[in-house]
Parts: sequence; C-alpha cells; structure tokens
Amino acid sequence: MATQGRILFHIDMNCFYASVEQAHNPELKGKALAIAGNPKERRGILVTCSYEARAKGVYTTMSVWEAKRKCPELILMAPNFERYRNSSQAMFAILRTYTDLVEPVSIDEGYMDVTSIVHGEEAIELAESIQTRILNELDLPCSIGIAPNKFLAKTASDMKKPMGITILRKRDVSKILWHLPVIEMHGVGESTAKKLEGIGVLTIGNLANIEDYVIKSNLGKNGLRLKNRANGIDHREVDPNSIYDTKSIGNSMTFPVDLVEFSELESAIQKLCEKVAKRLDAKNLAGHTVSIMIRDADWHNSSRSKTISNAIYKKEAIESIAITLTEKHWNGSPVRLLGVTVSNVVDKKETVEQLSIFTFEKYVKEEPVLKIVEQLQHKFGKDIITKGIKDVKKKTYESQTSFSKDFLDDHKR
Repeated sequence: MATQGRILFHIDMNCFYASVEQAHNPELKGKALAIAGNPKERRGILVTCSYEARAKGVYTTMSVWEAKRKCPELILMAPNFERYRNSSQAMFAILRTYTDLVEPVSIDEGYMDVTSIVHGEEAIELAESIQTRILNELDLPCSIGIAPNKFLAKTASDMKKPMGITILRKRDVSKILWHLPVIEMHGVGESTAKKLEGIGVLTIGNLANIEDYVIKSNLGKNGLRLKNRANGIDHREVDPNSIYDTKSIGNSMTFPVDLVEFSELESAIQKLCEKVAKRLDAKNLAGHTVSIMIRDADWHNSSRSKTISNAIYKKEAIESIAITLTEKHWNGSPVRLLGVTVSNVVDKKETVEQLSIFTFEKYVKEEPVLKIVEQLQHKFGKDIITKGIKDVKKKTYESQTSFSKDFLDDHKR
C-alpha cells in the first residue's frame, strides 16, 4: 500500500547511446551524431541521435537516408551495446550509493525512492547532487523528475531536457497536464488514443473526468488505471527486484565479418548459450522454450524455436537445442547476427523433471554423490566443484556457475 508523503525520482539519461559515444570520444561532442542499426543501409533506422542532430530536424526512428538528406554532416555510428551496458551499470551503481530502493526499468532510466533520506527542499539538492555526479564521473547528462509517485516522476523528467530537474506535485496536475492531448500521456499509445477518441476523450483532462463506468466498459481495468493517473494517482512501489520479473533471457552477437561456415556458427552459439545459462543461473530461472534468431547480410531476420516439457537452464541443454535448430533451418546465407533466447521461464524451484525408469535409476546411483557435492558447495562456495559432461561429439564441457546481476539484455528486448 502506498504511503503518504513519498518522494520519488525518475532518472532519465539524455540521448543515452549518443551521449555515451560522445563521452567515449570527446571529438564527437557538439556534433550531429546518430546511432543506427546499420549505418550503411539506406533503409536503416536511427536508434537515437544527439541534441545537435535534433536541432537539424533529425529524430529517432527516422530512416538513415532521410536523416542524411536533412543533415548531410550527420555522423552515423553502429551501436556498441557493451559500451552502453557498462555505462548503464556505472550509472545505477551511483544511484545505489544513495539508497537500495532503486528500480531500473531500462538501460537508461530508473526510479529511486528517497523518502527516508530527504525532506522537502532537500530533494532538489539531492537531485542536483546525483545529476552532477553522473555528469562529472561518467560525462553523461540526465534529467530527473521529482514527484510523489512513479507516473508523475516519469512525466516530470520529460519536461526539461537535457539536464533538467522538474518537480511535479499532484495538486498541479490539472493545471500542467489536463490541457494536453491524451496521446502525450505516458501509458497511452496510438491504439488506446483512438479508442479514447471514440468515446470523446481528447485531452488528459477529459480522461481525468470521465465517468468510471464509461471508461471501464470501453477499456476495462486499464481504463480505470489510466483515469487514476490522469488525476495524478499511482500507488506503485519502487521495487528493486522488478527487473528480475523476467519472461525471457537472451543474448545476441553481431559479427564484424559475416559468418559463412557452420562451424563458425556453432562456435558462436556455444558462446551465446554460455552467457544465457549464466544469466539464468544468476536469476534462478529455467525455461521451456529455446529460440534462435539469424540475421543475414541483407538484414533479413529469421527465427525458430523449440518448446520442451522440462524446463532447462544448463549450457549444454540449451546449446544442444540451439545448434540443432540452426543446423536444420540455416539456409547457408552469410550470417551477420546470431541470437539465442530461453523463454517461458519459471523459477528453478518450480521445475519438475519427468523421470523415466532409466533416468530414475541414474539419479538413484548419483544421489549419495550429489548430497556430498551439495554440502561442499554450501560450505566452500558453488564453484568449488564442477561437473564434467561429454556431448555426442566427445567434446568435454564444464558446467560452471557464476553470479551476475546483469539485467541489460532483457529490454526493451
């Protein structure tokens, strides 16, 4: 249940990918810069762009050819996700020096609940301190919204960019938000806006004042939720663990040179499966579905998946399915990108292996050994003993566990 007098921050990194590149290479500062999925492809789309580029009419999701037409001097770069992940982790590490109540919601934004550490005007001073630290230590700009709940904090952080700090109180909602078109409200997309328009809701104020039965009959519970937010009501807590409410764990790899041999694909898949397995282990998850994604040199994507009854999380099991899917469905075209994802995930504790008479016999034989291993790992750490497993090709793999709280490959996937 929400408490009175909460003080929440929403930290929103400004033009994050472009800002990270400018911090990495200061020669790019002050220049029109854009990050594109494939800078050499005219049909490619801009992922983000710097404020200098935006001043020339360039915007996110614009095609590469149109952006170059509007801004011939535009510098185009391919994304460097490892660099962005590192910067994101460093940013969230700074936030956690103030409070444990930090909730990442994507690679470049998150919430903080600072209710217990500041009072009144101190909130502004704290926001300024955080903003200055991120700029001085990481050379990255951010905007911060200050409000009594998540919806208003996120709305506030959008009001002044770059390097803005904005307070939005519930009592100011009618004056600041109600005159705006409903499509400008967080949580309202084009489809919802059209439904709202159909019942005469054109502004946020219209939504705030519509009868409950009307909005519920047309948009269900989500309609009531949106009406509450239009009135500045949002009881959601800042949950540091919400990022782990994961539906899938995946990893992908873009290659500097297209892969043309199956052995090269196999090697890449092994590396991807190792990363996926480590992240599943870190979150104590297992999944029922393994998917592969292949992008060829012409930027065509194809994906295949296999669902099994027993949830898996070990590298060897994931790898076996991923390699089989690739071998079966790869058409021989040069491969630019490979991805492996495990989805339909559940907590490991919920998994139940359906044992046949043969596997049951194997487990009975191994049980005394497994108990000893478990005791040793409990006393000396999980990595003290590992188990060697051989595949059908007689290659030896080692199942290792490692703990990582890296959440960044989940989004906006």
